[in-house]
Amino acid sequence: MNLATAFATTAARHAARTALFWGEEEFTYSRLASQTRRVAQRLVTAHAVRPGDRVGLWLRNCPEFVPALFGALEAGAAVVPINNFLKPDEVNYILADAGIDVLITEDSMNEAFGKLLAARPALRILRIEEFASLPSGSHEDGVSTCAGACQENDLAVIIYTSGTTGHPKGAMLSHGNLLHNVESCRQMLAAVAEDRFVAVLPMFHSFMLTVCVLLPLLVGGSIVLVRSLHPPKNVILEIHQRGGTILPAVPPFFRALANSPVPPGFPLRICISGGAPLPVQLLRDFSARMPMPLIEGYGLSEASPVVSMNPLAGPWKEGSIGVPVPSVEMSVQDDDGKFLSPHQTGEVCVRGGNVMLGYWNQPAETARTLRHGWLLTGDVGHCDADGYYYITDRKKDMLLVNGINVYPREIEEVIYQLSAVKEAAVIGVPDARKGEQPLAFVSPKEGATVDEKAVLDYIREKLADFKLPKRVVVMESLPHNATGKILKTTLRKMV
Repeated sequence: MNLATAFATTAARHAARTALFWGEEEFTYSRLASQTRRVAQRLVTAHAVRPGDRVGLWLRNCPEFVPALFGALEAGAAVVPINNFLKPDEVNYILADAGIDVLITEDSMNEAFGKLLAARPALRILRIEEFASLPSGSHEDGVSTCAGACQENDLAVIIYTSGTTGHPKGAMLSHGNLLHNVESCRQMLAAVAEDRFVAVLPMFHSFMLTVCVLLPLLVGGSIVLVRSLHPPKNVILEIHQRGGTILPAVPPFFRALANSPVPPGFPLRICISGGAPLPVQLLRDFSARMPMPLIEGYGLSEASPVVSMNPLAGPWKEGSIGVPVPSVEMSVQDDDGKFLSPHQTGEVCVRGGNVMLGYWNQPAETARTLRHGWLLTGDVGHCDADGYYYITDRKKDMLLVNGINVYPREIEEVIYQLSAVKEAAVIGVPDARKGEQPLAFVSPKEGATVDEKAVLDYIREKLADFKLPKRVVVMESLPHNATGKILKTTLRKMV
Protein backbone atom coordinates (compact mmCIF):
# COMPACT_ATOMS: atom_id res chain seq x y z
CA MET A 1 0.00 0.00 0.00
CA ASN A 2 1.14 3.53 -0.76
CA LEU A 3 -0.57 6.93 -0.69
CA ALA A 4 -1.53 6.84 -4.38
CA THR A 5 -3.17 3.41 -4.22
CA ALA A 6 -4.82 4.29 -0.89
CA PHE A 7 -6.46 7.35 -2.45
CA ALA A 8 -7.46 5.41 -5.59
CA THR A 9 -9.11 2.75 -3.42
CA THR A 10 -11.07 5.33 -1.43
CA ALA A 11 -12.06 7.21 -4.59
CA ALA A 12 -13.39 4.03 -6.20
CA ARG A 13 -15.40 3.19 -3.08
CA HIS A 14 -16.91 6.68 -2.75
CA ALA A 15 -16.92 7.81 -6.40
CA ALA A 16 -20.11 9.88 -6.23
CA ARG A 17 -19.47 11.44 -2.81
CA THR A 18 -18.31 15.04 -2.55
CA ALA A 19 -14.63 14.98 -1.62
CA LEU A 20 -14.04 18.74 -1.60
CA PHE A 21 -16.16 21.87 -1.23
CA TRP A 22 -14.80 25.09 -2.75
CA GLY A 23 -17.20 27.99 -2.43
CA GLU A 24 -20.27 26.98 -4.40
CA GLU A 25 -18.39 24.28 -6.32
CA GLU A 26 -18.27 20.62 -5.30
CA PHE A 27 -15.67 18.07 -6.41
CA THR A 28 -16.59 14.40 -6.24
CA TYR A 29 -14.06 11.66 -5.58
CA SER A 30 -14.55 10.51 -9.15
CA ARG A 31 -13.67 13.96 -10.51
CA LEU A 32 -10.53 14.31 -8.38
CA ALA A 33 -9.43 10.76 -9.20
CA SER A 34 -9.83 11.45 -12.91
CA GLN A 35 -7.79 14.66 -12.65
CA THR A 36 -5.17 12.77 -10.64
CA ARG A 37 -4.73 10.21 -13.42
CA ARG A 38 -4.41 12.95 -16.02
CA VAL A 39 -1.77 14.80 -14.01
CA ALA A 40 0.19 11.59 -13.44
CA GLN A 41 0.13 10.77 -17.15
CA ARG A 42 1.21 14.30 -18.12
CA LEU A 43 4.10 14.14 -15.65
CA VAL A 44 5.25 10.80 -17.06
CA THR A 45 4.78 11.50 -20.77
CA ALA A 46 5.40 15.22 -21.21
CA HIS A 47 7.77 15.91 -18.33
CA ALA A 48 9.65 12.60 -18.16
CA VAL A 49 9.08 12.15 -14.43
CA ARG A 50 10.49 8.87 -13.20
CA PRO A 51 10.19 7.01 -9.88
CA GLY A 52 12.16 8.79 -7.19
CA ASP A 53 12.18 12.17 -8.95
CA ARG A 54 11.14 15.16 -6.87
CA VAL A 55 8.18 17.23 -8.03
CA GLY A 56 7.57 20.62 -6.41
CA LEU A 57 4.10 21.94 -5.51
CA TRP A 58 4.09 25.72 -5.29
CA LEU A 59 0.40 26.48 -4.89
CA ARG A 60 -2.00 28.52 -2.88
CA ASN A 61 -4.98 26.70 -1.38
CA CYS A 62 -7.07 25.45 -4.28
CA PRO A 63 -8.91 22.26 -5.32
CA GLU A 64 -6.13 21.47 -7.82
CA PHE A 65 -3.74 20.89 -4.92
CA VAL A 66 -5.30 17.44 -4.49
CA PRO A 67 -4.77 16.04 -8.03
CA ALA A 68 -1.35 17.72 -8.14
CA LEU A 69 -0.35 15.92 -4.95
CA PHE A 70 -1.74 12.50 -5.79
CA GLY A 71 -0.83 12.83 -9.47
CA ALA A 72 2.83 13.27 -8.60
CA LEU A 73 2.65 10.35 -6.18
CA GLU A 74 0.94 8.19 -8.80
CA ALA A 75 3.80 9.00 -11.17
CA GLY A 76 6.16 7.55 -8.57
CA ALA A 77 7.66 10.90 -7.60
CA ALA A 78 8.32 12.40 -4.19
CA VAL A 79 6.30 15.56 -3.60
CA VAL A 80 7.89 18.72 -2.21
CA PRO A 81 5.18 21.17 -1.01
CA ILE A 82 6.58 24.71 -1.09
CA ASN A 83 5.37 27.62 0.99
CA ASN A 84 3.44 29.86 -1.43
CA PHE A 85 4.52 32.95 0.53
CA LEU A 86 8.21 32.42 -0.26
CA LYS A 87 10.14 34.76 -2.53
CA PRO A 88 11.82 33.45 -5.71
CA ASP A 89 15.27 33.24 -4.09
CA GLU A 90 13.85 31.14 -1.25
CA VAL A 91 12.04 28.88 -3.72
CA ASN A 92 15.20 28.56 -5.78
CA TYR A 93 17.07 27.26 -2.74
CA ILE A 94 14.51 24.47 -2.28
CA LEU A 95 14.45 23.64 -6.00
CA ALA A 96 18.22 23.32 -6.03
CA ASP A 97 18.54 21.51 -2.71
CA ALA A 98 15.88 18.91 -3.55
CA GLY A 99 16.93 18.62 -7.19
CA ILE A 100 13.48 19.55 -8.48
CA ASP A 101 13.14 19.65 -12.27
CA VAL A 102 9.32 19.77 -12.45
CA LEU A 103 7.26 22.36 -10.62
CA ILE A 104 3.46 22.33 -10.45
CA THR A 105 2.31 25.89 -9.86
CA GLU A 106 -0.25 28.46 -11.01
CA ASP A 107 -0.47 31.57 -13.16
CA SER A 108 -0.66 33.85 -10.12
CA MET A 109 3.02 33.01 -9.48
CA ASN A 110 4.12 33.88 -13.01
CA GLU A 111 6.08 36.97 -11.99
CA ALA A 112 8.55 34.63 -10.32
CA PHE A 113 8.91 32.23 -13.25
CA GLY A 114 11.65 34.30 -14.89
CA LYS A 115 13.88 34.19 -11.81
CA LEU A 116 13.20 30.50 -11.25
CA LEU A 117 14.08 29.58 -14.83
CA ALA A 118 17.15 31.83 -14.84
CA ALA A 119 18.50 29.98 -11.80
CA ARG A 120 17.38 26.55 -13.02
CA PRO A 121 17.09 26.57 -16.85
CA ALA A 122 16.07 22.91 -17.02
CA LEU A 123 13.04 23.51 -14.78
CA ARG A 124 9.79 22.37 -16.35
CA ILE A 125 6.62 24.11 -15.20
CA LEU A 126 3.14 22.58 -15.19
CA ARG A 127 0.40 25.11 -14.40
CA ILE A 128 -2.79 23.98 -12.74
CA GLU A 129 -4.66 26.07 -15.31
CA GLU A 130 -3.68 23.34 -17.79
CA PHE A 131 -5.40 20.60 -15.78
CA ALA A 132 -8.80 21.16 -17.37
CA SER A 133 -7.38 20.71 -20.86
CA LEU A 134 -5.41 17.53 -20.12
CA PRO A 135 -6.63 14.53 -22.16
CA SER A 136 -9.05 12.30 -20.29
CA GLY A 137 -7.08 9.13 -20.83
CA SER A 138 -6.86 6.17 -18.51
CA HIS A 139 -4.29 3.53 -17.69
CA GLU A 140 -5.74 1.40 -20.47
CA ASP A 141 -4.53 3.96 -23.02
CA GLY A 142 -1.03 2.52 -22.78
CA VAL A 143 0.43 5.23 -20.56
CA SER A 144 1.99 3.54 -17.56
CA THR A 145 2.32 5.31 -14.21
CA CYS A 146 3.94 3.91 -11.12
CA ALA A 147 1.02 4.04 -8.70
CA GLY A 148 1.41 0.46 -7.55
CA ALA A 149 5.18 0.31 -7.63
CA CYS A 150 6.00 2.43 -4.58
CA GLN A 151 6.54 0.59 -1.31
CA GLU A 152 5.84 1.86 2.18
CA ASN A 153 9.51 2.65 2.80
CA ASP A 154 9.84 4.69 -0.39
CA LEU A 155 10.13 8.47 -0.17
CA ALA A 156 6.75 10.20 -0.60
CA VAL A 157 7.07 13.78 0.63
CA ILE A 158 9.87 16.16 1.58
CA ILE A 159 8.75 18.86 4.00
CA TYR A 160 11.16 21.78 4.36
CA THR A 161 11.19 22.85 7.99
CA SER A 162 11.43 26.54 8.76
CA GLY A 163 14.27 26.20 11.26
CA THR A 164 15.53 29.01 13.44
CA THR A 165 18.88 29.61 11.75
CA GLY A 166 20.30 29.09 8.29
CA HIS A 167 18.56 27.38 5.40
CA PRO A 168 15.60 25.04 5.89
CA LYS A 169 16.13 21.29 6.02
CA GLY A 170 14.09 18.77 4.07
CA ALA A 171 12.42 16.18 6.31
CA MET A 172 11.98 12.99 4.28
CA LEU A 173 8.65 11.26 4.90
CA SER A 174 7.90 7.85 3.42
CA HIS A 175 4.55 6.54 2.25
CA GLY A 176 4.53 4.38 5.39
CA ASN A 177 5.29 7.37 7.66
CA LEU A 178 2.28 9.29 6.39
CA LEU A 179 -0.08 6.31 6.24
CA HIS A 180 0.91 5.48 9.82
CA ASN A 181 0.16 9.02 11.00
CA VAL A 182 -3.15 9.16 9.13
CA GLU A 183 -4.26 5.96 10.85
CA SER A 184 -3.16 7.24 14.27
CA CYS A 185 -5.12 10.46 13.72
CA ARG A 186 -8.15 8.56 12.45
CA GLN A 187 -8.26 6.58 15.68
CA MET A 188 -7.55 9.58 17.92
CA LEU A 189 -10.28 11.71 16.31
CA ALA A 190 -12.72 8.85 15.66
CA ALA A 191 -12.84 10.17 12.09
CA VAL A 192 -15.42 8.63 9.76
CA ALA A 193 -16.58 9.11 6.18
CA GLU A 194 -19.31 11.48 7.34
CA ASP A 195 -16.78 13.96 8.75
CA ARG A 196 -16.04 17.21 6.95
CA PHE A 197 -12.64 18.70 7.71
CA VAL A 198 -12.40 22.49 7.50
CA ALA A 199 -9.19 23.70 5.84
CA VAL A 200 -8.34 27.28 6.78
CA LEU A 201 -4.53 27.03 6.85
CA PRO A 202 -2.12 26.56 3.92
CA MET A 203 -2.24 23.02 2.54
CA PHE A 204 1.54 22.94 2.05
CA HIS A 205 1.98 22.86 5.84
CA SER A 206 2.61 19.39 7.31
CA PHE A 207 -0.22 19.81 9.86
CA MET A 208 -2.76 20.55 7.13
CA LEU A 209 -1.32 18.05 4.67
CA THR A 210 -1.85 15.12 7.02
CA VAL A 211 -4.89 16.15 9.06
CA CYS A 212 -6.88 18.13 6.52
CA VAL A 213 -5.92 16.56 3.18
CA LEU A 214 -4.69 12.99 3.58
CA LEU A 215 -6.89 12.00 6.53
CA PRO A 216 -10.28 13.01 5.09
CA LEU A 217 -9.45 11.74 1.60
CA LEU A 218 -8.26 8.35 2.85
CA VAL A 219 -11.27 7.75 5.13
CA GLY A 220 -13.82 8.84 2.54
CA GLY A 221 -14.62 12.15 4.22
CA SER A 222 -14.77 15.65 2.78
CA ILE A 223 -12.65 18.80 2.81
CA VAL A 224 -14.33 22.18 3.26
CA LEU A 225 -11.68 24.38 1.66
CA VAL A 226 -12.30 27.93 2.87
CA ARG A 227 -11.55 30.60 0.26
CA SER A 228 -10.89 33.51 2.61
CA LEU A 229 -10.46 33.91 6.36
CA HIS A 230 -11.69 37.50 6.41
CA PRO A 231 -13.99 38.46 7.90
CA PRO A 232 -14.23 35.62 10.47
CA LYS A 233 -18.05 35.67 10.32
CA ASN A 234 -17.84 34.49 6.69
CA VAL A 235 -15.73 31.51 7.77
CA ILE A 236 -18.28 30.67 10.45
CA LEU A 237 -21.07 30.94 7.89
CA GLU A 238 -19.26 28.62 5.46
CA ILE A 239 -18.58 26.06 8.18
CA HIS A 240 -22.27 26.18 9.12
CA GLN A 241 -23.53 25.91 5.54
CA ARG A 242 -21.19 23.06 4.60
CA GLY A 243 -21.58 21.13 7.83
CA GLY A 244 -17.94 21.22 8.87
CA THR A 245 -17.30 18.87 11.79
CA ILE A 246 -13.54 18.99 12.47
CA LEU A 247 -11.48 22.18 12.48
CA PRO A 248 -7.69 21.97 12.76
CA ALA A 249 -6.05 25.40 13.07
CA VAL A 250 -3.50 27.46 14.98
CA PRO A 251 -4.09 29.50 18.17
CA PRO A 252 -4.53 32.91 16.46
CA PHE A 253 -7.45 31.54 14.46
CA PHE A 254 -9.16 30.19 17.58
CA ARG A 255 -8.69 33.56 19.25
CA ALA A 256 -10.65 35.15 16.40
CA LEU A 257 -13.26 32.40 16.49
CA ALA A 258 -13.76 32.80 20.25
CA ASN A 259 -14.62 36.45 19.69
CA SER A 260 -17.24 35.72 17.01
CA PRO A 261 -20.82 34.59 17.65
CA VAL A 262 -21.81 31.24 16.19
CA PRO A 263 -25.34 30.33 15.05
CA PRO A 264 -27.47 27.73 16.84
CA GLY A 265 -26.81 24.19 15.70
CA PHE A 266 -23.21 24.97 14.72
CA PRO A 267 -21.94 21.63 13.33
CA LEU A 268 -18.33 21.57 14.56
CA ARG A 269 -17.79 18.68 16.95
CA ILE A 270 -14.13 19.29 17.67
CA CYS A 271 -11.44 21.95 17.22
CA ILE A 272 -7.78 20.93 17.20
CA SER A 273 -5.04 23.42 18.00
CA GLY A 274 -1.60 22.71 16.60
CA GLY A 275 1.32 24.36 14.87
CA ALA A 276 2.17 26.53 17.88
CA PRO A 277 1.68 26.43 21.68
CA LEU A 278 -1.88 27.13 22.82
CA PRO A 279 -1.87 29.76 25.60
CA VAL A 280 -3.81 28.56 28.61
CA GLN A 281 -5.75 31.82 28.83
CA LEU A 282 -6.89 31.46 25.23
CA LEU A 283 -8.07 27.92 25.96
CA ARG A 284 -10.08 29.22 28.91
CA ASP A 285 -11.59 32.06 26.89
CA PHE A 286 -12.55 29.70 24.04
CA SER A 287 -14.04 27.09 26.38
CA ALA A 288 -16.12 29.75 28.13
CA ARG A 289 -17.65 31.03 24.89
CA MET A 290 -17.86 28.09 22.47
CA PRO A 291 -19.99 24.91 22.63
CA MET A 292 -17.37 22.53 21.18
CA PRO A 293 -14.07 21.43 22.76
CA LEU A 294 -10.74 22.92 21.76
CA ILE A 295 -8.14 20.16 22.07
CA GLU A 296 -4.44 20.91 21.99
CA GLY A 297 -2.14 18.60 20.09
CA TYR A 298 1.53 18.52 19.25
CA GLY A 299 3.63 17.55 16.30
CA LEU A 300 6.55 18.40 14.08
CA SER A 301 7.28 17.90 10.40
CA GLU A 302 9.83 15.20 11.18
CA ALA A 303 7.02 13.08 12.71
CA SER A 304 4.56 13.35 9.80
CA PRO A 305 3.63 15.49 11.93
CA VAL A 306 1.14 14.50 14.69
CA VAL A 307 2.68 13.11 17.89
CA SER A 308 0.19 13.69 20.69
CA MET A 309 -3.24 15.05 21.48
CA ASN A 310 -5.57 15.44 24.43
CA PRO A 311 -7.98 12.48 24.25
CA LEU A 312 -11.29 13.10 22.52
CA ALA A 313 -13.19 11.69 25.48
CA GLY A 314 -11.03 13.53 27.99
CA PRO A 315 -9.73 14.32 30.42
CA TRP A 316 -8.37 17.49 28.83
CA LYS A 317 -5.56 19.12 30.76
CA GLU A 318 -4.78 22.81 30.49
CA GLY A 319 -1.32 23.48 29.15
CA SER A 320 -0.82 19.85 28.14
CA ILE A 321 -0.20 18.56 24.63
CA GLY A 322 -1.97 15.37 25.69
CA VAL A 323 -0.94 11.76 25.30
CA PRO A 324 0.79 10.00 22.40
CA VAL A 325 -1.46 9.15 19.46
CA PRO A 326 -1.96 5.40 18.86
CA SER A 327 1.16 3.44 17.88
CA VAL A 328 3.48 6.31 18.80
CA GLU A 329 5.77 6.43 21.83
CA MET A 330 7.02 9.49 23.69
CA SER A 331 9.69 9.89 26.35
CA VAL A 332 11.63 12.60 28.13
CA GLN A 333 15.40 12.17 27.98
CA ASP A 334 18.45 14.07 29.17
CA ASP A 335 21.36 15.06 26.93
CA ASP A 336 22.98 11.64 27.40
CA GLY A 337 19.86 9.73 26.40
CA LYS A 338 18.86 8.77 29.94
CA PHE A 339 15.10 8.35 30.38
CA LEU A 340 13.68 10.76 32.95
CA SER A 341 10.87 10.16 35.43
CA PRO A 342 7.54 12.01 35.53
CA HIS A 343 7.87 15.71 36.38
CA GLN A 344 11.56 15.74 35.46
CA THR A 345 12.36 18.20 32.67
CA GLY A 346 14.31 17.14 29.62
CA GLU A 347 14.03 16.80 25.85
CA VAL A 348 10.80 15.34 24.48
CA CYS A 349 11.55 12.41 22.18
CA VAL A 350 9.34 10.43 19.78
CA ARG A 351 9.47 6.90 18.37
CA GLY A 352 7.13 5.21 15.91
CA GLY A 353 6.27 4.52 12.30
CA ASN A 354 5.58 8.22 11.78
CA VAL A 355 9.20 9.28 12.34
CA MET A 356 10.98 10.54 9.22
CA LEU A 357 13.60 8.69 7.20
CA GLY A 358 16.02 11.56 7.83
CA TYR A 359 16.94 14.94 6.37
CA TRP A 360 17.47 15.18 2.62
CA ASN A 361 21.20 15.10 1.83
CA GLN A 362 22.11 15.96 5.43
CA PRO A 363 23.44 12.80 7.11
CA ALA A 364 25.17 14.73 9.91
CA GLU A 365 21.95 16.55 10.84
CA THR A 366 20.06 13.26 10.61
CA ALA A 367 22.51 11.61 13.00
CA ARG A 368 22.13 14.49 15.47
CA THR A 369 18.34 14.28 15.36
CA LEU A 370 17.75 10.50 15.36
CA ARG A 371 19.30 8.68 18.37
CA HIS A 372 18.80 4.96 18.95
CA GLY A 373 15.50 5.05 17.07
CA TRP A 374 14.23 8.14 18.89
CA LEU A 375 13.51 11.48 17.22
CA LEU A 376 14.95 14.30 19.31
CA THR A 377 12.35 17.04 18.93
CA GLY A 378 14.37 19.94 20.32
CA ASP A 379 11.44 20.68 22.64
CA VAL A 380 11.90 20.79 26.38
CA GLY A 381 9.18 19.39 28.60
CA HIS A 382 8.01 16.72 31.01
CA CYS A 383 5.19 14.25 31.54
CA ASP A 384 2.96 13.86 34.56
CA ALA A 385 2.00 10.72 36.47
CA ASP A 386 -0.97 10.17 34.11
CA GLY A 387 1.23 10.13 31.01
CA TYR A 388 0.23 13.59 29.77
CA TYR A 389 3.04 15.62 28.24
CA TYR A 390 3.84 19.30 28.62
CA ILE A 391 6.14 21.43 26.49
CA THR A 392 8.09 23.98 28.48
CA ASP A 393 9.94 25.52 25.58
CA ARG A 394 12.20 24.99 22.63
CA LYS A 395 15.54 23.58 23.72
CA LYS A 396 17.32 26.11 21.58
CA ASP A 397 15.16 28.90 23.06
CA MET A 398 16.07 28.04 26.64
CA LEU A 399 17.90 30.88 28.34
CA LEU A 400 20.66 30.72 30.92
CA VAL A 401 20.28 33.61 33.35
CA ASN A 402 23.13 33.54 35.86
CA GLY A 403 23.45 29.85 35.09
CA ILE A 404 19.77 29.13 35.80
CA ASN A 405 17.46 27.70 33.13
CA VAL A 406 14.71 30.11 32.11
CA TYR A 407 12.00 29.06 29.66
CA PRO A 408 10.34 31.85 27.62
CA ARG A 409 7.08 29.88 27.42
CA GLU A 410 6.58 30.23 31.18
CA ILE A 411 6.94 34.03 30.97
CA GLU A 412 4.65 34.22 27.92
CA GLU A 413 1.91 32.31 29.73
CA VAL A 414 1.96 34.89 32.53
CA ILE A 415 1.80 37.81 30.08
CA TYR A 416 -1.18 36.22 28.31
CA GLN A 417 -3.15 36.45 31.56
CA LEU A 418 -3.35 40.22 31.10
CA SER A 419 -6.70 41.04 29.51
CA ALA A 420 -5.27 43.72 27.19
CA VAL A 421 -2.68 41.40 25.64
CA LYS A 422 -3.37 39.81 22.27
CA GLU A 423 0.00 38.12 21.67
CA ALA A 424 3.30 37.77 23.49
CA ALA A 425 6.73 36.40 22.64
CA VAL A 426 9.86 36.23 24.77
CA ILE A 427 13.39 35.86 23.45
CA GLY A 428 16.82 35.94 25.04
CA VAL A 429 19.33 38.77 24.63
CA PRO A 430 22.99 38.80 25.68
CA ASP A 431 23.75 40.41 29.02
CA ALA A 432 27.29 41.20 30.17
CA ARG A 433 26.50 40.48 33.82
CA LYS A 434 23.90 37.70 33.67
CA GLY A 435 24.89 35.98 30.43
CA GLU A 436 21.36 36.25 29.05
CA GLN A 437 18.20 38.07 29.95
CA PRO A 438 14.60 37.71 28.71
CA LEU A 439 13.14 40.36 26.41
CA ALA A 440 9.36 40.45 25.90
CA PHE A 441 7.40 41.59 22.84
CA VAL A 442 3.70 42.25 23.27
CA SER A 443 0.84 43.32 20.99
CA PRO A 444 -2.45 44.65 22.42
CA LYS A 445 -5.97 43.55 21.60
CA GLU A 446 -7.94 45.84 19.30
CA GLY A 447 -8.98 48.96 21.18
CA ALA A 448 -6.77 48.18 24.18
CA THR A 449 -3.46 49.61 25.35
CA VAL A 450 -0.57 47.84 27.02
CA ASP A 451 1.71 49.63 29.47
CA GLU A 452 5.26 48.28 29.78
CA LYS A 453 5.51 49.00 33.49
CA ALA A 454 2.19 47.31 34.20
CA VAL A 455 3.35 44.17 32.36
CA LEU A 456 6.62 44.06 34.28
CA ASP A 457 4.86 44.64 37.59
CA TYR A 458 2.46 41.77 36.86
CA ILE A 459 5.28 39.39 35.92
CA ARG A 460 7.16 40.40 39.06
CA GLU A 461 4.15 39.31 41.12
CA LYS A 462 3.99 35.90 39.46
CA LEU A 463 7.58 34.84 38.75
CA ALA A 464 11.02 34.88 40.34
CA ASP A 465 13.01 38.04 39.82
CA PHE A 466 15.61 36.33 37.61
CA LYS A 467 12.83 35.55 35.10
CA LEU A 468 11.77 39.19 34.82
CA PRO A 469 12.27 40.52 31.25
CA LYS A 470 14.82 43.27 30.76
CA ARG A 471 12.05 45.27 29.16
CA VAL A 472 8.76 44.94 27.29
CA VAL A 473 8.49 46.09 23.67
CA VAL A 474 4.91 46.96 22.70
CA MET A 475 4.14 46.50 18.99
CA GLU A 476 0.94 46.95 17.01
CA SER A 477 1.33 43.36 15.81
CA LEU A 478 3.96 40.63 16.05
CA PRO A 479 5.49 39.03 12.94
CA HIS A 480 4.04 35.69 11.83
CA ASN A 481 4.80 32.99 9.30
CA ALA A 482 2.24 31.61 6.84
CA THR A 483 0.56 29.41 9.44
CA GLY A 484 0.28 32.07 12.12
CA LYS A 485 3.27 31.08 14.25
CA ILE A 486 5.09 34.03 15.80
CA LEU A 487 8.48 34.50 14.15
CA LYS A 488 11.00 34.79 16.95
CA THR A 489 13.78 34.82 14.36
CA THR A 490 12.43 38.15 13.08
CA LEU A 491 12.14 39.51 16.62
CA ARG A 492 15.75 38.58 17.31
CA LYS A 493 16.88 40.58 14.29
CA MET A 494 15.11 43.64 15.69
CA VAL A 495 17.19 43.69 18.85
